[in-house]
Amino acid sequence: MGHVVITGGAGFIGSHLCDACLARGDRVTAVDNLITGSLDNIRHLEGRDDFAFVNRDISDGFGVTGRVDVVLHFASPASPLGYLRYPIQTMKVGGIGTHNALGLARAKEAKFLFASTSEVYGDPAVTPQPEDYWGNVNPVGPRGVYDEAKRFGEAITTAYRNVHGMDTQIVRLFNTYGPRMDIDDGRALPAFVKAALAGEPLSVHGDGQQTRSFSYVEDTVRGILTVLEHGDGTPVNVGRPGEITILEFAKLVIEIAGSNSEIVHQEAMEDDPKRREPLIDKARALGWEPQVPLRDGLERTIAWYRERLAATAPSNG
Repeated sequence: MGHVVITGGAGFIGSHLCDACLARGDRVTAVDNLITGSLDNIRHLEGRDDFAFVNRDISDGFGVTGRVDVVLHFASPASPLGYLRYPIQTMKVGGIGTHNALGLARAKEAKFLFASTSEVYGDPAVTPQPEDYWGNVNPVGPRGVYDEAKRFGEAITTAYRNVHGMDTQIVRLFNTYGPRMDIDDGRALPAFVKAALAGEPLSVHGDGQQTRSFSYVEDTVRGILTVLEHGDGTPVNVGRPGEITILEFAKLVIEIAGSNSEIVHQEAMEDDPKRREPLIDKARALGWEPQVPLRDGLERTIAWYRERLAATAPSNG
């Protein structure tokens, strides 16, 4: 169908987007500097004539020869562990990197989609969060480098659409999970699964009453491509409605993993959002609806982690 450039293409969501675009007949170029992405996520695509990988930091600028039809901009550390380890790189890729990706799309007259996040809502005073809610963000708090990089990315994407007449879209993603999520990236799901499978305690920050809404990666990818084709340029929430407390989530992981792990409580994290749930009326109007129930998605994800951990365990022989 076309040539799709995916920045962050070796990342968790980016690699699934590579699969989805290839499956629909596109040619794909994945661009990633691998500071948080992994070649393991795209190893299965090696040798395909319709797939190419470029090891490049898009904040340093990059070009692609020939025709480009779509640029999907997903390059950025996405977990607190990642963006706290690489705060300047996170700001640069959200600012300079987004500018460079938009420049490529403009030069090639290509569609452009920016991967934003529910973190633009900060610690919200409104639940569920609609797209017209402006958020409650601390720009100098520990999460500010990620939150503000994404808010800037939305702003410059909108500016390019208004000034240059480009076909741009913005998705705000809510807590996507699934296979290929780095088990050591520090987010709740992989941390809980790793502990549960090892029979170790699951650490919950604070009282665990903070809520999240989890979207299985296949649903998220379908939502992204729906917004790409049918969005009107304004931000669209892509996530699965239905809040669950982190404490309840930890107990569910223990149950599905068949673990005897206990739950221990740690000090609450600074600026940790107390509630997170998307209002998805806009996405539904475009024809998208999440389909994978949380339990089903967790069963698939935990099975993937179990298999991967078994494959990488040291041999006793």
